[in-house]
Amino acid sequence: MAKVGNRQDKILVCQNCKEENYVTSKNVKNTTDRLELNKYCNRCKQHTVHKEKK
Repeated sequence: MAKVGNRQDKILVCQNCKEENYVTSKNVKNTTDRLELNKYCNRCKQHTVHKEKK
């Protein structure tokens, strides 16, 4: 069974309009760098790069 406490919720921010659109969880022990995903932004009406908020 996995240890409790390795996963944390992270907020993803659109790089074009700076709106916080998504919340995802990541294992902070295995993935030390920031998440960078292509997601759909409702404000921009297109797929844009979303990065993990500081």
